[in-house]
Amino acid sequence: MMEATAIGTDAGIAGMTPATRAQCEDALRAVEAAIQSAGATPPIELLFGRATLLQRLGDEARSRSAYLATLERDPDHPGALCNLGRDLLRTRHYTAARMLLLRAVEKHPDDRESRVALGMLLVQTGDPAAARAAFAHVLAQHPDDAIAHTGMAFALARLGDSERAAEHRRLGFQNRSIIEQPYRGKGRPIRVLMLASANEANAPLDRHLDDHTFQVSIAVTEFPDPQRALPDHHLVVNATGDVDADAAAVRGAIALAARTAAPVINAPQAVARTGRCDNWRRLNGIDGVLTPHAQRLPRAVLEGRDAVATLARHGLSFPLLLRSPGYHGGDHFARIDRPDELPAIVAELPGEQLIAIEFLDLRDTDGKNRKYRVMMVDGRLYPLHLAIGHRWKLHYRSADMADNAAHRAEDARFLDDMAGVLGPRAMRALSDIQVALGLDYGGIDFGLAPDGRVVVFEANATMIVPPPDADPRWDYRRPAVARIDDAVRRMLLDRAAKHHPATT
Repeated sequence: MMEATAIGTDAGIAGMTPATRAQCEDALRAVEAAIQSAGATPPIELLFGRATLLQRLGDEARSRSAYLATLERDPDHPGALCNLGRDLLRTRHYTAARMLLLRAVEKHPDDRESRVALGMLLVQTGDPAAARAAFAHVLAQHPDDAIAHTGMAFALARLGDSERAAEHRRLGFQNRSIIEQPYRGKGRPIRVLMLASANEANAPLDRHLDDHTFQVSIAVTEFPDPQRALPDHHLVVNATGDVDADAAAVRGAIALAARTAAPVINAPQAVARTGRCDNWRRLNGIDGVLTPHAQRLPRAVLEGRDAVATLARHGLSFPLLLRSPGYHGGDHFARIDRPDELPAIVAELPGEQLIAIEFLDLRDTDGKNRKYRVMMVDGRLYPLHLAIGHRWKLHYRSADMADNAAHRAEDARFLDDMAGVLGPRAMRALSDIQVALGLDYGGIDFGLAPDGRVVVFEANATMIVPPPDADPRWDYRRPAVARIDDAVRRMLLDRAAKHHPATT
């Protein structure tokens, strides 16, 4: 999903015009001349000023070096700690960013920007409780801080407190319907209007929109301002990706897309048809496809005395799976083996609606589960990974891959020869699924039934393509990820080239 920092931090430079760039370059030359003339120990603010100017100009390597030079002189410099920490957070260098931002907060406990950046990092790295504390500290001092309200909404949502998250989301976005992202390129940018949900239920397309090529304006679809004209744009990228998480966000994207004639990546009308229950009904009719029965039910029904009978009327028996809509990565998702386990598990899951899903035992003859992920980009299928393990809830990072060379070899065969591994029936089924979904970008998580049918676990626009870790064991995966990344970038550039800037 699109990261919280994309819509949850201060925007910085919305767009650097040639005149603004020239001014920054003149200022940088003046600062560097002053540093040169100052001798061995130039004033610390000159060093910091050079770093900030380099950062504004988009010179990432030199700006980081300049911030480090500032911190060598003053390890507790608040601006250098915060700015460098935020830059490292933006580029997903989480460990280094955490070290800097923790020091910034320790040494400058009331520095608002450092604590907000730390909170966003904690959200992204899986510590929403600590993030909630960080944002609460800021809001105690600045009750109207929109960015802190936004971050608090992200943290509370991940903690399952949807009601309070919605209130903070409203306070964070009600006056920020359009968020201008920084542009640091030298030439004319490709202008992109990104339609995004405020609740993180987004396709992870933001990482492909580098700020040296694209100037991005984010329209938060739940809080549109119909009186405000849309920014000029060559291309619309609809990032709202999970109708189960927020149907209102997808409806807002449909309304905003109707206001422009620019090309649209991932038409929101197509996204609106990719809920889990919709996929069960729609994809199950495709030859060679099997989808587990899924039924969305009110919490009150599942808490009632007739819950088991209600499930049976919907064709669901035990064991079955139960999940809160809109969560990914295995969060708020449980297996229920017996009817007597139902009340306790329902009580643990957040949300007023829950999705009950048929459990299909797809273990192979070796007793292991295999879950494939194939990405859909611009009408083509690309293999991403094969996860192998004994757990029913299987994800690549938690599967038995890192310490099992045989599993990695099987994964490599899938990446090198998807058609040969899956066979013609499965390949035809995947192609038909792609056509039925109608997404320009998305993914399909699936297994294979004993008869070769594709068993669709999930198929939508929110699928991520995480880069492999630096460990050489994953070198075999890098070409597959690069092919997908190249295909996405090629699609963005090709679509944008077909249209002049659009205005409303």
